[in-house]
Amino acid sequence: MTIYEQFKRECAEEVAIQGADPALGRASSAWMNLANPLKYSYHFKWLGRPIIQYPQDMIAMQEIIWSVQPDLIIETGIAHGGSLIFSASMLELNAGCGGPQDAEVLGLDIDIRPHNREAIEGHPMFKRITMIEGSSIDDAVAAKVHDFARGKKRVLVILDSNHTHVHVRRELVLYSSLVKAGSYLIVFDTVIEDMPEDAFPDRPWGKGDNPKTAVWEFLESNDRFEINREIQDKLLLTVAPDGYLKCLKD
Repeated sequence: MTIYEQFKRECAEEVAIQGADPALGRASSAWMNLANPLKYSYHFKWLGRPIIQYPQDMIAMQEIIWSVQPDLIIETGIAHGGSLIFSASMLELNAGCGGPQDAEVLGLDIDIRPHNREAIEGHPMFKRITMIEGSSIDDAVAAKVHDFARGKKRVLVILDSNHTHVHVRRELVLYSSLVKAGSYLIVFDTVIEDMPEDAFPDRPWGKGDNPKTAVWEFLESNDRFEINREIQDKLLLTVAPDGYLKCLKD
């Protein structure tokens, strides 16, 4: 065993201990419940654009994008565009290191506001980005996405739009077939199920009706994916517990 292999083994053992520690889990949840009312995730940018993600999840995404080497990343939910810029910049780095040269990002949003569109289209990473305005669960929009993905060899899908159970469940049905063995289907904001009952008084989602409940139902009838719990055990602070779904077979 090489020194690096020993290091990786030790890390895996430590991550497993972290994930199995109930006190550490409670402490992580308590910290998030204190930070989230202050909109903690809203305060970070990637290459100048608000990304609205936890830094821990951004690191996980970097690791996944490097490992998978996708030639297409599909994201539902655009907002200020920071996540699109992040994904595009990771693909740019991959290309510079011998990865797919023509890799692209496709973003969907029901409402791409003019000031956001202008900022995204004016960004240097826009050269790898295409955007579609429309609901991610609209059949016509889904058809455009599948047409765009035709010929792509390795697709990574990230769901981060409307967080109701019905919406996310439909997204999972529409886009999971694009993900093949070894790649990921990532569902953000599954943490809603673990948050206090009154965390989202002005939103249509909450406990019992959120991305995590949609994931659980999806996995009951789909054996192509499994939850990669090592990722959430490593991060501890994540908006996507049970949301990092690895594809096991085509």
